[in-house]
Amino acid sequence: MRRHLYQSEVALLMVCMALTACSHRPEVVIRSSRGPVAVEVEVADTPESRARGLMYRNDMAPNAGMLFIFPNETEQQFWMKNTPLPLDMVFIGKEHRIVGIVADTQPFTTSPLGVPGRSQYVLEVHAGFCASHGISTGNQVDFVRVPEGAR
Repeated sequence: MRRHLYQSEVALLMVCMALTACSHRPEVVIRSSRGPVAVEVEVADTPESRARGLMYRNDMAPNAGMLFIFPNETEQQFWMKNTPLPLDMVFIGKEHRIVGIVADTQPFTTSPLGVPGRSQYVLEVHAGFCASHGISTGNQVDFVRVPEGAR
């Protein structure tokens, strides 16, 4: 009986470890002036998921964000309609370098937000995140566990 219980506990532990290992989400790692900064991201790579974005979200983990992936590099415009969280928007070119940042966006606004230049990716994080981590235009960005077909 005791041996059976032990085997069950070991099996349960192995299942938990496997689930934990599989739960690692995609990350964007920014090579800032203060060292690498990892952001766990949700990927928005379809027209529907990009249109929805972070609308209606009232909370997000401190080092989390959303990575918008577009099929081509172009001048991107975003807005804050139905988005209650103030955000920093990080515009990233196809060569995975930051081309510009819109910091501290105002929730619920419909004014177009963007930066001069073309980008293929946009990372949204909490407002103030870029300033507090030394993230700036020109920083290199790496994608970790972002599905290959999405980039």
